[in-house]
Amino acid sequence: MNRGCAPRVIVRRIYEPVGPDEPPRWLVDRVWPRGLSKAAAGLAGWARDAAPTTALRQWFGHKPARFLEFRRRYLVELRAHPEVVDALVAAACESGVVLAYAARDETHNNAVVLREYLMERVDG
Repeated sequence: MNRGCAPRVIVRRIYEPVGPDEPPRWLVDRVWPRGLSKAAAGLAGWARDAAPTTALRQWFGHKPARFLEFRRRYLVELRAHPEVVDALVAAACESGVVLAYAARDETHNNAVVLREYLMERVDG
């Protein structure tokens, strides 16, 4: 889709403070993070439809042992509806993007998989 762009895609917890040179933040969870006001979130957008379906999110339950299967199923969802990440792909190529997520686990979460998918989309 955007061959030739040099995407900048950062994955960061939504609860971390926004850095001074950080690209625009996009929330990539289906549900709003607990205890966080919209003003404090500092978001450029909320890519709710790019998040895993409720059924997949509930099945995963943030259990690291299920992560590989979660990753596989989530990539199937994303590839079936590539249009849900078009705005993220454009932002990644234009100014960079921070994929903000609420999960505590920094390694086993949907934003990590979404970053992988965005990089795949850009590389064509």
